[in-house]
Amino acid sequence: MADSYMGKFLLVDLTNETSRTVPTPQWLKDQFVGGKGFGAKLLYDLVPKGVDALSPENVLMFFPGPLTATAAPSMRACAVTKSPLTGTYLDSFFGGRLGPEIKYAGYDGIIIFGKAPKPVYLWINDDQVEIRPAGTIWGTNALEANALIKDEINEPEAMLAAIGQAGENQALFALICCEYNRQAGRGGAGAVMGSKNLKAVAIKGSRLVKVHDPEAFDKACKGACEEIALSAECATYTDGGTSSAVPWSNEIGTLPYKNYYTQSDPQADKIGDEGQKKHLFLGKAACFGCPIRCSQMGAVRTGKYSHFITDIVEYESAALLGSNLDIHDPRAVAHLTKLCDEYGLDSMSAGGVIGFAFEAAERGVIEAPEGITLAFGNVQGAEYLIKSMAFQEDDLGRLLSQGVKRASAVLGKQTMDYAMHVKGLECPAWGPRGTPGMGLAYMTADRGGCHQRGFMIGYDVGDEYNGQPVEMYQTKGRAGILIELQNFLAGTDALVKCDFSQCGVSPESFAAMLSAATGKQVAEDYFDLLGERIWNQTRMFNVREGFMAKDDTLPRRFVKQVLPDGPHKGHRVSEADMEYMRRDYYKIRGWDEEGRPENETLQRLGLDKAPVFLERP
Repeated sequence: MADSYMGKFLLVDLTNETSRTVPTPQWLKDQFVGGKGFGAKLLYDLVPKGVDALSPENVLMFFPGPLTATAAPSMRACAVTKSPLTGTYLDSFFGGRLGPEIKYAGYDGIIIFGKAPKPVYLWINDDQVEIRPAGTIWGTNALEANALIKDEINEPEAMLAAIGQAGENQALFALICCEYNRQAGRGGAGAVMGSKNLKAVAIKGSRLVKVHDPEAFDKACKGACEEIALSAECATYTDGGTSSAVPWSNEIGTLPYKNYYTQSDPQADKIGDEGQKKHLFLGKAACFGCPIRCSQMGAVRTGKYSHFITDIVEYESAALLGSNLDIHDPRAVAHLTKLCDEYGLDSMSAGGVIGFAFEAAERGVIEAPEGITLAFGNVQGAEYLIKSMAFQEDDLGRLLSQGVKRASAVLGKQTMDYAMHVKGLECPAWGPRGTPGMGLAYMTADRGGCHQRGFMIGYDVGDEYNGQPVEMYQTKGRAGILIELQNFLAGTDALVKCDFSQCGVSPESFAAMLSAATGKQVAEDYFDLLGERIWNQTRMFNVREGFMAKDDTLPRRFVKQVLPDGPHKGHRVSEADMEYMRRDYYKIRGWDEEGRPENETLQRLGLDKAPVFLERP
C-alpha cells in the first residue's frame, strides 16, 4: 500500500565511519507519526540516562514528517538531540528545502551516532553515503562551509545542514544552519554537531514521495491552501512576517526592554515592520511549498552596516537583539542577527546573554575588555560579545557562551536576579509579568523557556476561549487552556507543520491530509491524543534526567520584581501564582506532585508497554 513514508531510517556511526539503513517500524508510525513524535520516542530509547550531551553517546537526529515533501502546505522538519544547554529533551524546527530533501533521498529520518576522529562532513546522495574529511572547511562560517561543500561535491542543488565556528567551539547555544536563512536555532544542537566533529550534512535525493489516495490528498491540500488564503493572520505574515509583532507586543506590554527590566519600549516601532520595510525589505520568498511567503528578502543598503543581503529580522531576534539591548536601528539589528547566523549562534539566546552581560557590566560585576563598552545601546559591545562567544576568544566569551544560567552561577553577586532563563534556556521575547498563562507555558515547556509550546499571550490579554472571556491576570483556568494548546501543537509537530500555517489550516484539514497521505483514517481530534502521548514522552525523558517540580519555575525578575511601568505596571508572577498554576497543571496532566506522569496516565496513552527502538549502526 502506497503511503507518504519512505520506509527506512539512515543510521550513521561517525566513530567507525559506517552507515546502514533500517526499516521505519510500523509501531513507531502508528503511535508517534513522525517529526517530533519520532524524536521524542527515539531520544528516550537511544540516549542512556545521564549522558553528557557533548559526549559521543548522545545522538543527533533529523526528522521530516509524513507530509513533508508533499503538496501539503507549510511543512518543515526538525533536529532532535539532548540539549547541552539545558540537559533536557531538545527539538528545533527548520523550514526551507532540507527537510524535503531528506525524503527525496529515501529516508524518514537520519540518526547520527558517535564522534569522528577528525572533522568530517556527511554526503548523502540517495543510497550513496560518504563520510568525507572536512579539515579544510573546519574553521569557516556556516554560509562559507555551505558554498565550499557544494563546490567540492559539485552539486549546487544539494541541501546542507552546517555549523559555524560557534558549533565547532561547542558554545552551548550554537545552532545548525539549514540552508540560507533557515536555522535549527534553540538549545545548542549545533554544539552537539561540533562535539561529533561533524561540520555539515549534505543531502541530494531523486526519489518521489507518494501518497495513499492522490485524489483525496489533492482535495485536502487545496482546502488547506484556501484556508490559508482566507486567514487574516496568515495575511499579516505575508505582509511583514513576524516583524509586525514588535509594535503589537509593545502595545500589550510584553516586549522586553533592557534585559526585561520592563516590558515596553518607547522606540519599538523603529525595529518593527514599518522600520524594516523602510530599511530592509525588497521582496518576498517562501519555504518549500508554502503559500504564506513570510520571508521578506532585502538588503542593508545604507549606513554603517550597509551592503549585505538579509532576510526579515524575525520578532524574536528584533526584540532580543533590539529592544532588549536598547538598540533601535533595524540595520544594526540585522547586522547582529547576520553575525549570529554566520558564526552559528542562536540569536535569541545571544540577545538574552548580551542583555545579561550589559546589566552585569553596568552593575560592576564584570569588566569590559580594554577599548570595549558593554552597555545598553552599544552595538559595538554586542558585536564584540557575539564574536567572542563564537570564537572563544577570551575568558568572558568562553563564560558567556555557556549561557546565562552557568555564567550567573560563576559570577554570583546576585546576578541570578537578572539571569533570564528557564531550565537554562534563555527566555523568549514575551515578558510574562501581566500574562500569567505565558509564564506557565515557559515553566512547563519541554525544552526550557519556549514560546512555541503553547502561545498564551492572546488569551492572557483578552481573547475568548470556547466562546467565554478569559479574565486578565487570573491564574485560574490557565492550565487547562495551555494543556489543550500544548497537546495540539505537539500532535501537529509530528507532521511537521509550520507554526504559521496553523493560524489558517484547521484540524479537519490536517486530519484529511494525513489520512489521504498515509491511508490511516484519522479525525480532527486525533492530534490532541497524539500530542498528549508525545508530551508525556518528552516529560519522561526530562524526569529521567532529573527535572522535577522545582525546575518548573520562572526567572527571579519575573517573580520578585513588579513592572515599573507600561500596561501591566505593578504586576509580576508571584510564587503563589506559580504554585497554583503548577499544581493545577500537574493535576490535569495526570502527573504527581513532582511532575512525574502517573502510571495510569502512561497506561492510558500506551507508554507503559511501548516497544523500544534498539537499532544501532
